Amino acid sequence: MGQLHLIRLMTLQRQRDLRRRRRQDQPPNNVGMVASGPKRKGSPCQRDGDYQGDEVKMYLGPSLPEDIWQHIHSLMPMRDAARVACVSRAFVPSWRCHPNLTFSNETLGLNKNARGKDGSDSIFSSIVDHILTKHSGIGLKTLKLQIPSDFSAKDYCYIDGWLRTALTLGIKELTLILHPLKSKYNFPYSLLSNGSGNSIRYLHLVRCSFCPTATLSCLRSLTRLYLCHVRVTGDELGCLFPHSLALERLEVRYCDGIVRLKVPCILQRLSYLEVLGGDRLEAIDNEAPNISTFLFEGDNAVKLSLGETLQMKRVKIQRSGSVFYARTELPSRMLNLEALTLRSDRERVTPMLSSKFLHLRHLSIALIGVTFPSTYDYLSLAHFLNAAPYLETFLLDVWQQHMKHVSIFADPSDLRQMQEHRHHNLKDVRIRNFCCAKSLVELACHVAESVTSLECLTLEAPQSVFRCSDRDNRSGKCCPMDRDILVEAHRAILAIRRYIEPKVPSTVKLHVLEPCSCHAV
Repeated sequence: MGQLHLIRLMTLQRQRDLRRRRRQDQPPNNVGMVASGPKRKGSPCQRDGDYQGDEVKMYLGPSLPEDIWQHIHSLMPMRDAARVACVSRAFVPSWRCHPNLTFSNETLGLNKNARGKDGSDSIFSSIVDHILTKHSGIGLKTLKLQIPSDFSAKDYCYIDGWLRTALTLGIKELTLILHPLKSKYNFPYSLLSNGSGNSIRYLHLVRCSFCPTATLSCLRSLTRLYLCHVRVTGDELGCLFPHSLALERLEVRYCDGIVRLKVPCILQRLSYLEVLGGDRLEAIDNEAPNISTFLFEGDNAVKLSLGETLQMKRVKIQRSGSVFYARTELPSRMLNLEALTLRSDRERVTPMLSSKFLHLRHLSIALIGVTFPSTYDYLSLAHFLNAAPYLETFLLDVWQQHMKHVSIFADPSDLRQMQEHRHHNLKDVRIRNFCCAKSLVELACHVAESVTSLECLTLEAPQSVFRCSDRDNRSGKCCPMDRDILVEAHRAILAIRRYIEPKVPSTVKLHVLEPCSCHAV
């Protein structure tokens, strides 16, 4: 799209220049046009001409200041910027100053296994070498290297050279992603020494080794660190933190070498902490005082010591028992929590406690499992709603492949009611993958009857991943659904119509999302 807009701009400017020249009494080789010799064969990268008789008029672009052209060029994706530089030599200088370089087989238009005829040199390596060598270094901000699968250990020296060049040019954002089968590369941490790494603000590493040491002082400008499937230990990260006091965002995903992650109090600017997975992780010990967002996914045996949590605004926890943990532990620790997201595949009944979430505005709970424990009482979630008097939105997802709860149709009498409690701020409630479990029907009835501020109640039966009507569904067909799930979806709709809809006030908009009509039971 960027290339198309630029070509349109060039065409409009060319038309204006031609009209202006016709009004003048001077020869037509005006500004922006250069007369050349007879027509010659050559590459489109070398010429872009208008033909008049025996002469070729080389178009150098509209008469705009060079810095404006350079700015327009910098806004284009790398591949489009390279194409424009091939169309006209006038854009070669700005191409050599392009601020964002992304190298992958896709951006370079290469096949998955693109090597030279003798199999020794990678075409990917040759192109990246050429572009980085020709780059002026002026304005370079980001470098993203997505190493293809045909790279071997002997090719790793190329990566070292590219990183050395990028650091010499003062790169600010560096991303290195290796293929899963070629992930034994050791990131050359020594290249960051002697101030070479102090320009980097964002470091993104995937599938490599990263071994910071206490003797190297670097990354003083680093504000964001992203590590995914990286071989690193907690002690090695501990060597990095004292030299990265500007760090604001730390993301550690599936780094199995970390047993204990300790975040020191000297990271005063750290506001975002995300820790996902890690087979050996046993504890997270945070002492950074100003974290406002915390995301965790892992085993329920991992000990969470979050330290000072007065600044905590948003929390997401994904592990077994997360709802029970959040209800019993967080109200007294996170007094200013505003948004809470929980995901669990096994739960205990949510207790009724006196502690409150006085600032919680948004709550999302996902109770998802192939077979969620049949003993769980969905109606107990009403205690969570009652503990958040200023809650505005509530999203509940209860997907399960095999419903083992007591069905409302098996025991339709004596629907339970919670003790009298009116909610005056909750406006929007959505329950996804609604089923005919009796305790879930009772929860929906409780919401309809006790939430005086309710504006919209949305109940969604189990759906296909893609529906016929979805814009992103190119096939125009729904994904197939298991017969058991489809039967349960229609039973859920029947339960909604029979037991819940009559209790919804006329002032509340009830949205019931049924399975697509293309599915037949």
